[in-house]
Amino acid sequence: MSESKVTRELDRSLIDKQTFNRDELLDCGYGRLFGPGRAHLPINEMLMIDRIIHIDETGGKKGKGKIIAELDINPDLWFFKCHFIGDPVMPGCLGLDALWQLLGFHLAWKGNWGIGRALGCGKVSFKGQVLPTATRLTYEIDILKVRGGQTVLGIADAIVIADGRTIYTADSIKVGLFTSIDDF
Repeated sequence: MSESKVTRELDRSLIDKQTFNRDELLDCGYGRLFGPGRAHLPINEMLMIDRIIHIDETGGKKGKGKIIAELDINPDLWFFKCHFIGDPVMPGCLGLDALWQLLGFHLAWKGNWGIGRALGCGKVSFKGQVLPTATRLTYEIDILKVRGGQTVLGIADAIVIADGRTIYTADSIKVGLFTSIDDF
């Protein structure tokens, strides 16, 4: 079997694992969770997720999968120190990035190969903000479509909840997994 054929077969070795802690997410960032040639999460400050509390491939609005994850908020987080001076708030783009991170993670968790890249989204609405007084963000992602092939594509709708209140919605977020970054 050729090397390219081997790398395209699904690796479903983690499909029965439905929760991931911060250390496991960091392992993903360092390439140890899924292994070489597979999606990585960012590490350290750019990892906008502390834990995945649920991941599946049959839940959600369309029965294509669901992810629920959390980020603990405290006033010492790096972005509160620089965005904005005297008016600290979490940049909305970081919440959106967390959604892309999670969708890419879902694609790799299902066994797909490739390096993840955010490909955009449809409508984004900000209905609130994340202030240093918040305690927890919850991300809920409903997978709408996964297309396989040379480039794997995931499309999902998502919400961001701060302490029980929905503050962001994002429709049709898109992530691709590319077997060659030159194809991006």
